[in-house]
Amino acid sequence: MASKANSITLTDFHTPQMRAFHLTWVAFFICFFAWFACAPLMPVIKGEFGLSVAQIANINIAAVAITILVRLIVGPLCDRYGPRKTYTALLAFGAIPVLGVAFAQSYESFLLFRLGIGAVGASFVITQYHTSVMFAPKVVGTANAAAAGWGNAGGGAAQAAMPLLLAALLMAGVSETMGWRIALMVPGVAMLIMAVVYWRYTQDCPAGNFSELRAAGVPFEGGGKGGWASFKAACRNHRAWLLFVTYGACFGIEIFIHNIAAIYYVDHYGLSLGAAGMAAGSFGLLALFARALGGWLSDRSAGRVGGDLNSRVTVLFVLMVGEGLGLLWFANADGVAFALIAMLCFGLFTHMACGATYALVPFVAPTALGGVAGIVGAGGNVGAVLAGFLMKGTGDVRETLMILGGLVVVASLCALGARFSSTATVAAAARA
Repeated sequence: MASKANSITLTDFHTPQMRAFHLTWVAFFICFFAWFACAPLMPVIKGEFGLSVAQIANINIAAVAITILVRLIVGPLCDRYGPRKTYTALLAFGAIPVLGVAFAQSYESFLLFRLGIGAVGASFVITQYHTSVMFAPKVVGTANAAAAGWGNAGGGAAQAAMPLLLAALLMAGVSETMGWRIALMVPGVAMLIMAVVYWRYTQDCPAGNFSELRAAGVPFEGGGKGGWASFKAACRNHRAWLLFVTYGACFGIEIFIHNIAAIYYVDHYGLSLGAAGMAAGSFGLLALFARALGGWLSDRSAGRVGGDLNSRVTVLFVLMVGEGLGLLWFANADGVAFALIAMLCFGLFTHMACGATYALVPFVAPTALGGVAGIVGAGGNVGAVLAGFLMKGTGDVRETLMILGGLVVVASLCALGARFSSTATVAAAARA
């Protein structure tokens, strides 16, 4: 029977492991692009609908709120039906609100479609699940972080590309009102195309598709019983909930910054829409390497001490402290140049912490991988929603950022609480 890959060969497109690796990060890139395509255009949309600060906060909350529920659901669905079917369905059905937002005629309809778009953020859980069942423990942290990081870069690409696409449409003679709507249809069409590609060219695990393997009575790694059983097993594991908190404090902050960065640079530093989009986009594009770097550091730290899982915990703790301190620096930066430097510094730690978190996920409860991946992934969106409510309560982005910086440092203690027993460490070393 085919086994998990022990190495990552980026030029290999023929093995099921590397084919899944490449297609899952591309699918996630498209979903992440679609998820945040609205954000850099918010200054234009704000003017068209006459949005208040509170209404913008509601839109930002809606963009991430439903993802909490969907992430909890798709993890166990991956266990039951496999990542291939689950991802294809999410891409196809998720394209509906992505296309629908272009037809919004009021704040209420825009808010409704923005809520629906949040569901595509659950693509992250499927991406992490698919790479986890395809790669062996010695490289799974790097594989998870690289696939997620390259996919996350879709958010940065959206920040930079959407204002340019709108500008191109305006130069072609399209009105601003129609231009942002046409621009927002592009990611929806891309999702439909990717749904077909994912269905045709991937399989669930190295041995094949879950449904076929179950029908043939062939045992396989990953999958478990699926559904409710997977979720219940994950819920009973305290480490899943501790990582839920840490992921909320790193990925939640990442999502929050994606939603507010462009308009923050416009309002506080007087940048143009294009310049603000480029500045905000640089934060997201850090994911091209920073997530992978976090996963690689986690793998390397464990490898140096014979598979010690607690070295991975220590790496995550250090990265989160760096993130919190960097966020405090960004909140107090004077001038756009210092703000950009501070954002890139704390962004580096943020993305690396995300990668280090999911380098731990495959070891928490291997027989309930989908449930754990879903719970931890949902934590990221809970963090983003709470950050959105915090901004709505303070009414000031800079004050919100300062409070969040302190909370991230406190949340880093949860990483230390997720330490593993010596028995779990030995078992991980044996699987490697």
